[in-house]
Amino acid sequence: MKIHGLDKLSRELGEFSKAIADLEGDITEVRFDPNDPVSIEQAVKQMEAAIDARIEPYSQNSMVTSLVSEMKERYREAILEKATQARLEVGEE
Repeated sequence: MKIHGLDKLSRELGEFSKAIADLEGDITEVRFDPNDPVSIEQAVKQMEAAIDARIEPYSQNSMVTSLVSEMKERYREAILEKATQARLEVGEE
């Protein structure tokens, strides 16, 4: 009896491993004006584009796309939090 699908799973796991390696380290540096919502959104889009560029070879892999979706959301939240903190720091001065 032959089990089908293991080749596909093995390939997808290999791609997933490569994608994780490609996402390690600094992905991009974003700058934004914490008082300008458009600037903040542009920073988020820049970050997302940088991630997409890194994983482009694996963009059809569902495991990779799931990881990237979560990763983008975490980075988006981090950018929004930094903007909020910067506004609060200016307000305290």
